[in-house]
Amino acid sequence: MVLSGPSSIQASSFLAPGQPEALGREEGQGSPHRGLGNLGEPEKHFFHLLAPPRCCQDPVVEQMTSDLFTNGKERLTLEFSEDCLYLNIYTPADLTKRGRLPVMVWIHGGGLVLGGAPMYDGVVLAAHENVVVVAIQYRLGIWGFFSTGDEHSRGNWGHLDQVAALHWVQENIANFGGDPGSVTIFGESAGGESVSVLVLSPLAKNLFHRAISESGVALTVALVRKDMKAAAKQIAVLAGCKTTTSAVFVHCLRQKSEDELLDLTLKMKFLTLDFHGDQRESHPFLTTVVDGVLLPKMPEEILAEKDFNTVPYIVGINKQEFGWLLPTMMGFPLSEGKLDQKTATSLLWKSYPIANIPEELTPVATDKYLGGTDDPVKKKDLFLDLMGDVVFGVPSVTVARQHRAAGPPSYIYEF
Repeated sequence: MVLSGPSSIQASSFLAPGQPEALGREEGQGSPHRGLGNLGEPEKHFFHLLAPPRCCQDPVVEQMTSDLFTNGKERLTLEFSEDCLYLNIYTPADLTKRGRLPVMVWIHGGGLVLGGAPMYDGVVLAAHENVVVVAIQYRLGIWGFFSTGDEHSRGNWGHLDQVAALHWVQENIANFGGDPGSVTIFGESAGGESVSVLVLSPLAKNLFHRAISESGVALTVALVRKDMKAAAKQIAVLAGCKTTTSAVFVHCLRQKSEDELLDLTLKMKFLTLDFHGDQRESHPFLTTVVDGVLLPKMPEEILAEKDFNTVPYIVGINKQEFGWLLPTMMGFPLSEGKLDQKTATSLLWKSYPIANIPEELTPVATDKYLGGTDDPVKKKDLFLDLMGDVVFGVPSVTVARQHRAAGPPSYIYEF
């Protein structure tokens, strides 16, 4: 059975006292379904509702991504809206012969700027593994992660949406045959990073019981920063807002329409690296930040203090993790089957916003990985290994080890 409906929980319900409202305007909220008894008999095996609108994002890139994930077979016409806090629920067709089933809550990836729940079909997982699958949506980009680093816009709004969804699951999933006492959160890329952040967050305590991060953790440099003040000011300037104080430009941005904010999103060119300016000033993502509420401290500090949700945790990475990022973010064509060491060193420095390797160390790193061969074809593969290790591998292994040091079962895989 496949159900799609809005969560009635608002993220602001779970903000600490004094936490400001999210950037944006108030929108109407739907009501959650109150149980299977209110539904008619599903036709054949599945009861389909219309796909909910996705959270605001670059529509062209998201359409391309959606077609890629579905092999172009569905060709869905995507809709986008600020009113996007919906979730999809997938259950086995026959719930009558079973007790409460384990619940798996999926958090989609997309660099915190792209993605949506309808891109992922939970039917097979629900049917074959006898679990209830919940795929959630959360605000993205400027709507979800704009932060001035102070009380005017703390940030992490998208993560607060994730927390709100987990509260909804606790209160409602039993109506869909799920066990609120057996909830696993899992996600990929920015979704994996989100899972890792929720493991570290005091706001998510007791809302889940196991966690899986696939190719992304809270130590992934590209997706977590202490603050994003510089990016916030850049957005304000592009919007034509005065930047005398954060209060002034947050007020200005709140007057912008959905279309105007989308135009700002396109001008920011998220998910691309600026090869012409200072790489240290480039902002290919709007990231998770230390807001003092959802994320009290930098992840490294929380892990070192062992002050987090100590649930069983799986962390995973893929072989040649960086392969698709080479052409998409760095503009290096896949058709180019070879790479010389000078170009590799240049690409590594240009990737500073996602790799965080200082310019003076880039020749050292490339020589360490690529220096053992003169074959330019092998050098390309070794460069992929280097980037995969720096961006995904080392952060993932570090998180898994520090999680294990706190006591709970921890596992790591490479696919």
